Amino acid sequence: MPEPQYIAIEGVIGAGKTTLARMLAERLKAQLLLDDAMNNPFLVDFYKNPKRHAFSAQLYFLLTRYQQQQTLLVRDLFAERIVADYSFARDPIFATVNLDGKELTLYEKILPLLTANIPKPDLTIYLQTSTPVLLQRIKKRAISFEKGISEEYLKQLNESFNYFFFHYEDSPLLVVKTDDIDFVSNPGDFENLVQIIMKPARGKRYYVPAGSNS
Repeated sequence: MPEPQYIAIEGVIGAGKTTLARMLAERLKAQLLLDDAMNNPFLVDFYKNPKRHAFSAQLYFLLTRYQQQQTLLVRDLFAERIVADYSFARDPIFATVNLDGKELTLYEKILPLLTANIPKPDLTIYLQTSTPVLLQRIKKRAISFEKGISEEYLKQLNESFNYFFFHYEDSPLLVVKTDDIDFVSNPGDFENLVQIIMKPARGKRYYVPAGSNS
């Protein structure tokens, strides 16, 4: 099987998706596709009042990600390698955590209308990270509106991601345990990870490195 051409990186807030996507795109000379999360005009309000603004924030994410994914359809995925710091499959994970009642029902009616035209990655990488480590990384990067993220919410989100990717079958999947590696500061960690990523993608694989922090 050939090396993956379209790679999507997934994980909870603070897992290191964008950092790894940037490094991997540079290393592979690939096109970088970034989620536009920070420009969601409802995101700050969501963290202040989740119940009131969850649906607006979720719908904005859903539609902007759909529009961005449509650009992949006009590209030659076999001629240009692409690395994304998200997959479209992540959207319903957040929806099931943040929405309920009529809003969740409406979301679930909209979602199937969009997913049919979404290209699937050749490889999805799930950066599996424990909640305490996520909290440390969120605190370290010090994004103002993320200060309101509670440990309880992050734990719920983390459990939902773990459950989702345990059952995930839409593309080949590589689950990477990230608590004990530092692919930013340790070149060896990054190179080892690249070698695992570029192996022919099939089924579900788990990578539990000894790591530079162990």
